[in-house]
Amino acid sequence: MDEKSTKRGKAFYHLPGLFEFYEFYRVFLPLYFAHREYFYDWCEIGSLYGAPADAIWGGGRVGSGEADPEEVLTFINSFGISARLTFSNSLLREEHLGDRFCNRLATLFEKGKGAENGVIVHSELLTEYLMRHYPGLYLVSSTTKVLTDFRDFEKELRREEFRFVVPDFRLNKAFEKLETLSEEEKGKVEFLCNECCDFGCTERKACYENVSRKNLGEDVPDHICRSPGGGEGYRFSRAMENPGFIGASDIRDVYLPMGFSHFKLEGRGLGSALILEFLLYYMTRPEYRLKVREEIYLDSMLDLF
Repeated sequence: MDEKSTKRGKAFYHLPGLFEFYEFYRVFLPLYFAHREYFYDWCEIGSLYGAPADAIWGGGRVGSGEADPEEVLTFINSFGISARLTFSNSLLREEHLGDRFCNRLATLFEKGKGAENGVIVHSELLTEYLMRHYPGLYLVSSTTKVLTDFRDFEKELRREEFRFVVPDFRLNKAFEKLETLSEEEKGKVEFLCNECCDFGCTERKACYENVSRKNLGEDVPDHICRSPGGGEGYRFSRAMENPGFIGASDIRDVYLPMGFSHFKLEGRGLGSALILEFLLYYMTRPEYRLKVREEIYLDSMLDLF
């Protein structure tokens, strides 16, 4: 891809594994900022998102990060990068709002220094609670709401409480409708780029609800996806074949000229090696990919697998 300057703006990537892949980012972020020439000049890191283990407000994936939240936040914010708590549990009840651990996390992130931090949220109950008690945190409407109807998506964009809205990946290529959005609305859209789930899947809500129950400590069996490829696990090669896939060239040549700037990469449940492949593909100039890969792989303190 060439680097010609046009009316395109910057792409801001929202990256997975704030807690889950903290050790990886401890190596990658200093490299990224020390050698910006390795990376495309039309993109930036907008945020890192995730949830630690035992966070009952968590959703999307079962939180697995064991890193110290204060250490994580201090490190990420020191680069001027926003940190987001993934609190997208869809099944919260009133009694869950008093959870001490999650409230401590919200307090900590609201007081973070160097960047404004946020929360990815699904539950209306939690949305209202966070607005009342933690007004310093910005809110992101979660893709776990599975907003596949464009009219529902537009309504969500008009809600003042959300700074960003992540639609279902099946709206990614609805260009005729996306083009009708106002500039303000376009600025709130955050596309999920690399979803591997089958385009015709009808079980996404059930899958996310299963994760929500697990985060609440309920003893429930794993959700068994019956969609094509559902039992094979995540494969980036298959994600690239998905009709909703947004590639790096799509972002630069299609979405940025249309006025869209925010792009989310999934991957909290994957390994650091695959996260690295995402960052090489989406952010790294081809001539520097091997150099970046070597810098990461040769770090003796990092276990990518």
